[in-house]
Amino acid sequence: MLSQKKFSTFSEQVEWLQDEKHLIISDKQYAEDILKHIGYFPLMGGYKHLFRIPLTKKYKDGTSFDEIVSLYEFDAELRELFFKYLLQIERHLRSLMSYYFSEQYGESQSAYLDANNFNNSRRNHNTVSRLIATLQRAASTTDYVYINYYRNTYGNIPLWVLINVLTFGNLSKMYKVFPQSLQSKVCKNFGIINQRQMEQFLSVLTKFRNVCAHGERLFTYRTIDNISDLPLHRKMSIPMNGIQYQYGKNDLFAVVIAFRYLIPSKDFLVFKRKLAALIDHISKKLVHIDSYELLNKMGFPPNWKNITRYRLTP
Repeated sequence: MLSQKKFSTFSEQVEWLQDEKHLIISDKQYAEDILKHIGYFPLMGGYKHLFRIPLTKKYKDGTSFDEIVSLYEFDAELRELFFKYLLQIERHLRSLMSYYFSEQYGESQSAYLDANNFNNSRRNHNTVSRLIATLQRAASTTDYVYINYYRNTYGNIPLWVLINVLTFGNLSKMYKVFPQSLQSKVCKNFGIINQRQMEQFLSVLTKFRNVCAHGERLFTYRTIDNISDLPLHRKMSIPMNGIQYQYGKNDLFAVVIAFRYLIPSKDFLVFKRKLAALIDHISKKLVHIDSYELLNKMGFPPNWKNITRYRLTP
């Protein structure tokens, strides 16, 4: 095993970057302040790779500390933008899922704690059991004023109240084991999405939501699971590697595609305009990364802005 790196002061970190890594640092005090606020590892460990010469540990000639900071700040703004619309989808799903479930099974707390009210097939049995355990813990929590109020006042916490304390991951798992009739009702609110496509959307979006919420690097993130092949992939002429689309499956562009289907068109146009502005702004600030390379790292096809040209038809 390699020996553990030793502790170094912020000043020593700046000297290391300048003298050993040959980064251009025009203002050492500014660089030190940035490292104090962000930390060496989140900044350099997270964003240095695009500025290094492949297969070496050397930076491209002329790379500046400010350029790496600009990429970090771009990613932070990207997380903020995507998180806003992920929360919008999450709120919409909370409303729809609690409404349709309660419409079908009533407002009693016992309804969502009954495995028979979910698709409790042999394949789903473990998922349903874990979900009900999660719902039981949520109904027993004392961390939320409104949960305590319903428990103490009515002796019952309906799903439309409880669902507000569930995570996006919990919602995704709940949707997965919803009866097909309820899955279908949820999907009809999003136009032409079928139950399987929605399930895959939620699985992928859950992972990206966690990245945004925890402040991890977003623009290069990839999930293990994929969204479905959709008409948009074909209409945008996204290139393929064999039978797999190169973009828009498990990358950040897959989230953009999901947004196209899951948020209202007027909201998507606002999102797209803000996203384009962020990309255009960082492209002007980056010297050692061209816009094509940046888009490729994000999983965006060069023609990504054409996504609004096509109708969402089957």
